[in-house]
Amino acid sequence: MPTYTALTTLPDESRAQALGEALEELDPAPVGVGVFELEDGSGLWEVGAYFTEVPDDIALTLMAAAFGSAEFAISELPEIDWVAHVRRELKPVEAGRFFVYGSHDSEKLPADRIGLLIEAAMAFGTGHHGTTLGCLRALDRLATGGFHGKNVIDVGCGTAVLAMGAAKIWPETVLATDIDQVAVDVAEANVVANGLDGRVECLEAMGFDHDLIHARAPYDLVFANILKGPLIQIAPDMARHTEAGSLAILSGLLTTQAADVLAAYQAAGFTEVEREEIGDWTTLVLRRA
Repeated sequence: MPTYTALTTLPDESRAQALGEALEELDPAPVGVGVFELEDGSGLWEVGAYFTEVPDDIALTLMAAAFGSAEFAISELPEIDWVAHVRRELKPVEAGRFFVYGSHDSEKLPADRIGLLIEAAMAFGTGHHGTTLGCLRALDRLATGGFHGKNVIDVGCGTAVLAMGAAKIWPETVLATDIDQVAVDVAEANVVANGLDGRVECLEAMGFDHDLIHARAPYDLVFANILKGPLIQIAPDMARHTEAGSLAILSGLLTTQAADVLAAYQAAGFTEVEREEIGDWTTLVLRRA
């Protein structure tokens, strides 16, 4: 079955979200719609829709004009077994003591590494990207330095690979949250596959906005591997849900964005402990003053 994409960009998040909602009402209807901030520092938002029938190009042109976006680029995707493709392309990743792998590479797990199983079909947050890799390396360095996370939360958990990494080295239950229920379902499946059922608790939440999150605060370690905008937005909430000496591992930001994110957290009472740059991406480790 052929798949078609319709992609556009615009510089305003609220209009991008509104356009995404409007796309869902098209006929033929898309099978999926996504709204993402481009990670190139441009400030643009990409809105994309996926169809199994040829989309109505006239309706898309009118929609672009109505919301002030660029003209939609419509493409037909080649028929590819994406899971098989990802399996070929995604090799195991070592990040300090952690070894992130798919089940097709299970025989490669070294005896002296902590395995984190992430299936190829759930590829967002496999450790290959500089942001996830940077967070796992930061976690490894903290643990090597003697830090013990007793109350850990992973905000915007994706596959929950960071939460699972913490649960693999410390006996306490870790909280993993995401704004997307699909991501939460993926996280829960990964938790079970890694034998951590009952050790990592997954829930749908926007930032720190959930009764359970409030009840378990203060946290002594917070992961937030998300985008620059949301990172800055949740800085005051992160301060309210931590205490003096608490640590935060932040990523999802381009190196050119690190100064703005750091400034927001310094204003909220955090100081920089360390940073690591991997390619164009930066991971920050901060301490609550």
